[in-house]
Amino acid sequence: MITDSDMDAVFHALAHGVRRHILDLLREKPGQGVGELARGFDVSRIAIMNHLAVLEKAGLVISEKDGRVRRLYLNAAPIQMIHDRWTDEYSAFWAGRVTGLKYAAEAAARTATKGKDPT
Repeated sequence: MITDSDMDAVFHALAHGVRRHILDLLREKPGQGVGELARGFDVSRIAIMNHLAVLEKAGLVISEKDGRVRRLYLNAAPIQMIHDRWTDEYSAFWAGRVTGLKYAAEAAARTATKGKDPT
């Protein structure tokens, strides 16, 4: 069970765009080193390390030493636990269907507007 304190840490971590982008990058390429990850941002390595500390405190990033490199991995379990707190099996099914419908409608709208003259 996730505690209120745990949820506060997760929501705080997710509240910053750079931290969300870090999670996206770790999802796309698990096991990146800190240096490799930091090269993708226009902020200092120290700033990225500070963001990583917040993400690790929330349990959203797991790091492990590999020689001189610290490998980073996304841990989506805290987000799933928050999701599970407010949804049951039935509502999760329908939320997934509605989300799928939303994505399909957005894709159709983008396709319909491609190539049209905006004037």
